[in-house]
Amino acid sequence: MSANSFDARSTLQVGDESYEIFRLDKVEGAARLPYSLKVLLENLLRTEDGANITADHIRALGSWDSQAQPSEEIQFTPARVIMQDFTGVPCVVDLATMREAVKELGGDPAKINPLAPAELVIDHSVIADKFGTNDAFKQNVDLEYGRNKERYQFLRWGQTAFDEFKVVPPGTGIVHQVNIEHLARVVMTRGGKAYPDTLVGTDSHTTMVNGLGVLGWGVGGIEAEAAMLGQPVSMLIPRVVGFKLTGELRPGTTATDLVLTITEMLRKHGVVGKFVEFYGEGVAATSLANRATIGNMSPEFGSTAAIFPIDDETLNYLRLTGRSDQQVALVEAYAKEQGLWLDPQAEPDFSEKLELDLSTVVPSIAGPKRPQDRIVLADAKAQFAQDVRNYVKDGGDVDEASKESFPASDAPAISNGAPSNKVKVTAPDGTEYDLDHGAVTVAAITSCTNTSNPYVMVAAALVAKKAVEKGLTRKPWVKTTLAPGSKVVTDYFDKAGLTPYLDKVGFNLVGYGCTTCIGNSGPLPDEVSRAVNEHDLAVTSVLSGNRNFEGRINPDVKMNYLASPPLVVAYALAGSMTVDITRESLGLDQDGNPVFLKDIWPTEAEVNDVVANTIGEDMFSKSYADVFAGDAQWQALPIPTGNTFEWDAESTYVRKPPYFEGMGMEPAPVEDITGARVLAKLGDSVTTDHISPAGAIKADTPAGQYLTEHGVERRDFNSYGSRRGNHEVMIRGTFANIRLRNQIAPGTEGGYTRDFTQADAPVSFIYDASRNYIDQGVPLVVLAGKEYGSGSSRDWAAKGTALLGVKAVIAESYERIHRSNLIGMGVLPLQFPEGHTAETLGLTGEEAFSFTGVTGLNDGTIPGTVKVTTDTGVEFDAVVRIDTPGEADYYRNGGILQYVLRSLISK
Repeated sequence: MSANSFDARSTLQVGDESYEIFRLDKVEGAARLPYSLKVLLENLLRTEDGANITADHIRALGSWDSQAQPSEEIQFTPARVIMQDFTGVPCVVDLATMREAVKELGGDPAKINPLAPAELVIDHSVIADKFGTNDAFKQNVDLEYGRNKERYQFLRWGQTAFDEFKVVPPGTGIVHQVNIEHLARVVMTRGGKAYPDTLVGTDSHTTMVNGLGVLGWGVGGIEAEAAMLGQPVSMLIPRVVGFKLTGELRPGTTATDLVLTITEMLRKHGVVGKFVEFYGEGVAATSLANRATIGNMSPEFGSTAAIFPIDDETLNYLRLTGRSDQQVALVEAYAKEQGLWLDPQAEPDFSEKLELDLSTVVPSIAGPKRPQDRIVLADAKAQFAQDVRNYVKDGGDVDEASKESFPASDAPAISNGAPSNKVKVTAPDGTEYDLDHGAVTVAAITSCTNTSNPYVMVAAALVAKKAVEKGLTRKPWVKTTLAPGSKVVTDYFDKAGLTPYLDKVGFNLVGYGCTTCIGNSGPLPDEVSRAVNEHDLAVTSVLSGNRNFEGRINPDVKMNYLASPPLVVAYALAGSMTVDITRESLGLDQDGNPVFLKDIWPTEAEVNDVVANTIGEDMFSKSYADVFAGDAQWQALPIPTGNTFEWDAESTYVRKPPYFEGMGMEPAPVEDITGARVLAKLGDSVTTDHISPAGAIKADTPAGQYLTEHGVERRDFNSYGSRRGNHEVMIRGTFANIRLRNQIAPGTEGGYTRDFTQADAPVSFIYDASRNYIDQGVPLVVLAGKEYGSGSSRDWAAKGTALLGVKAVIAESYERIHRSNLIGMGVLPLQFPEGHTAETLGLTGEEAFSFTGVTGLNDGTIPGTVKVTTDTGVEFDAVVRIDTPGEADYYRNGGILQYVLRSLISK
């Protein structure tokens, strides 16, 4: 029960139903707040307990100073938690382990139970092994079940053992698309109360739901587990960036072009740790599908959330997707009553402001390795010719046909134009073709970002239709895949008669899941892979996703480009980034005439006509009628019973982790760190993809060796993501990304370091060196540059770091989620002094480090800095990046899970 200090408790009547609400207008200053902070204010009013959430916290939010730097801590209690299976399986593993730990400490295992609704969507496990055939979907699903039977049995156990925990089975859709189409409530009702739907999710693109006016963001699995167990999320009241939209998109531009433009603008502006909120007349002109696409990309521009207020467009979408009349009426009444309804003319109080005229957006792609590196489509060929030089060793001979005019000052060693290294390849059917740098080897319509948007999906299908009618198809070296975010997409393709055209171009359905966007692109055809690796070709992928980091999409592909679904089809037809698809032919028609992009690009009217005549409420109602039931394979899985899990000692998928071994009821005092060695010295923009195990498991790595020793055949290795429930595999894959460059092991790429426990400090696998350090009692440290830990909210980036024996990280700056996750695993995040880096301080990574002043945390305070010294005489004060008292409590307890466990038992 709320302490209700502001007398905010009231009643809202909607039809025949009456709901208890907490009125925002009872708090002075509430009316001028941005939408997102109004949602947080309601959260505090409703959960005020006089201890963690007090009247002072509520007043602080009501009197928020938009220009102040964040300093006021609040406790945010999300209404629900959403997960995908890669990050969700370890959550359930940890909950199962916590039940046993509670039992061992004399408590009740049933206390470990979600206290808020928790929903998990299995979407990360399907791999696009098979493609280009009508049975590709069935084959891939069969392979998925074969690989993941142990994990899926474990999740089925969780579904029965835990209350308030539901699982959306495989082959259904992508978590964020399922969320906006079905799971999101917009306004929650529970225990007679009505309040804003809020959430945290174990995937950074949880922010897609921001497009519906639902406040939520990605957290690590560690934080999500705590939220499931009733722990509020500790946060500072953020700065809010107002992003004004005006005008309308021009014909020929898409939501993808818009979001890549916004991503570039906001990355340049700097929004890490801030909320972004869209306002202005242009919002009303922005479809819900486009809003969701923008919200989805929030992690790419670095903000915590990227939210739109509620308006008629929100209500129309809720009706379209089959929400009940009562729910739609409640959303409208609640939003208007609480001042959460969009006023296009309003100018809320924002910390900073940006503005975009939608009519200025032009067709764009982004790459070759970061989402914020936008390229105007018309410049893509020229930009590729420059960028590819970073991915080839000697540049090779210059391809005369691809020469571009660059300023003399830009002239590299290989003259003008893109380097060329043509290789003759023979396909299994005997067809011969040339493969060269820039060849598009993967063209994937994938990811929640764009497959949730019917306008860009229909546009892609119409491009395919017009291409087929002209006699075009994909180039023979392009692996083409279609992986929508829900079955609704294939339903409207079928109803519009567009599926056969996608099939003829090669975009057959491969699965309902993330696939290529998360590295599950599957292998390239053998002959293509062989040519790429034997001749070191810098080939490319084009995908309609949100991430294109190095080494993420496919181990054979060096350069990756984000593009709208219709452009993905166009590049599959062109077959190379060396083709200027805005000016050059994509191929020849039946009569030998060149076909240009403008010849097959659909008009806005054509797209709108298909959308209007094929997509209806009945499709969503049918697709989601029994969404938790699953197919025959899911229902046939045997379910273990009991409220504690029976661990299989032989399992290579699900093992009991060591986090609570030897844990007592009282935490040991925090200690200073002495004699630490550097495990890795890293540069700027090291992402969680570089740190966390992801993608395929190679046989000659520590993880591959472990699986081989446990009798797993190489063909059954599966991906790191699928084995996140086994800490032994995951530790061995931490810092093992094939593109990681550890500066203390120069000349290497991948999971290598130097082992200073041995004479001459030889180069060795990071895992092997860490075992030697742990055996000798030597703590480890990581040195890093700017934006350390950007990217997906991967808890294993922090878990693996901790289990390797790393006690501290010193970086120039952090991305929010990873810094928080490090603390959640008992790793100390430190920052170099302002203006300093490892280089300016003369650090090579070969030193031994000591950290003094960490013990100041034992006093219940957070020291501003700690003294760092090395055995080579370097000395500096590192900034302690434990930002809130709540985070300090987690660190003192050795991690967030230990803190929660002790709290639950003590209650």
